[in-house]
Amino acid sequence: MLQPVCDEVEALVLRARQAQAAFESAGSQARYDRAALAAAWAIMEPGRNAALAELAVQTTGLGNVADKITKNHRKTLGLMRDIAQAQTFGILSDDPATGITEIARPLGVIGAVVPSTNPAATPANNVINALKCGNAIILSPSPKGVACCEMLLGFIHTEFDKIGEDKALVQMIPPPGSKAATQRLLELADLAVVTGSQDNVRRAYSSGTPAVGVGAGNVTVIVDETANLADAARKIAASKTFDNATSCSSENALVVVDSVYADFVAALAAEGGALVPQDQAEGIVARLWQGGHLNREVIAKDADVMVEKLGLAGRVPEGTRFVLVETAGIGPEHPLSGEKLSRVAALYRARDYAHAVEITRDVLLHQGAGHSLGLHTTDPARPVDLGFQMPTCRVIVNQAHAFATGGSFDNGLPFSLSMGCGSWGGNSIDDNLHWRHFMQRTKVVRPVAPREPAVEEIFADYWAEVGR
Repeated sequence: MLQPVCDEVEALVLRARQAQAAFESAGSQARYDRAALAAAWAIMEPGRNAALAELAVQTTGLGNVADKITKNHRKTLGLMRDIAQAQTFGILSDDPATGITEIARPLGVIGAVVPSTNPAATPANNVINALKCGNAIILSPSPKGVACCEMLLGFIHTEFDKIGEDKALVQMIPPPGSKAATQRLLELADLAVVTGSQDNVRRAYSSGTPAVGVGAGNVTVIVDETANLADAARKIAASKTFDNATSCSSENALVVVDSVYADFVAALAAEGGALVPQDQAEGIVARLWQGGHLNREVIAKDADVMVEKLGLAGRVPEGTRFVLVETAGIGPEHPLSGEKLSRVAALYRARDYAHAVEITRDVLLHQGAGHSLGLHTTDPARPVDLGFQMPTCRVIVNQAHAFATGGSFDNGLPFSLSMGCGSWGGNSIDDNLHWRHFMQRTKVVRPVAPREPAVEEIFADYWAEVGR
């Protein structure tokens, strides 16, 4: 069984290589841009967007249709804004002073593993970036995301027919897919891009292929004593409930300074957040985790379903949108301190701001190191201090975290659905995955006049300070 699967993947990669070679040899910035635009319109056209969103919820059971429509639209629109003026073809720079000319070059064939949480937006993002830089791409969707990926590729290929582009530039592992097929793709591709399970990320890094994987999310957000509590509550509620918390950037733990704790809980209640006291937390844990795994009847479900499945019907107010479970524990024995993929957030009460920072660090070191943290504050120094202190690549300040971390129209991060987590998260990148990761450069190097300094020029100040 294994060999036919490998043969099939090898045939896919061969077709992709042939298509990519032709794409590059007859390439131009206009051609690359047109192909990227075709892929973007394939998901953004309203009728197709709605069909993809509906199929995604139907086949994965995760998230909700309205928010997936919004996500598909805004993530793709933001990406197209980011790449509109990006040069990915031809001579990038020519510097007479150094004698170096830089030329943009594609990577070749991209192998992309994509998750069930975003079965349309994430593959579309990868496809657009790959085409913009002159690559071919082969997608390996999660089992639940296969139907959505098939539909997306059909829409992309329809657009390719309009522009006369080779459909072999964008392919997917045929259904039903398998771990063996995905592994073979990772081994044969020129770059592996993996979003989703950490098992897949580790397999990509060990495949022998250059790889870009992203770390686990477990966003922890501090609310300090200077915060605008109503504004923080509104933003957290909007973020936590968006697409039923399928985003890796959804708030999983809130760490609130004691002096504003009661007022902030009241502010969250006004936004539909129901409090579960710490002495009732075990009941939530028992229902949210079953057999050591998150309960699929609860995760990424609408609020009414979540409330019922957690046994909270009649115990929380009508109109509850999300649940806050008081806890103090952190670590493997305390599941609430990890990612919950649901409209459930852990709520920690900190003595003061310093204690809040300590709790947040401990949570991130347990799970989510490198990804991101949030801070609601009016103190301008604290965000920068966290940037120096914490094991994180992003400090999101006074924003709805799920909307901000992957790029937003009101912050400067590039639009992406894959967040690199640096060495803290075991990743090769610390940036949002974006178009620059899909391109490489060739340098033409010419001789210039020598610039060799005297030893004294380099060491004079050092010798003056410490002697020879």
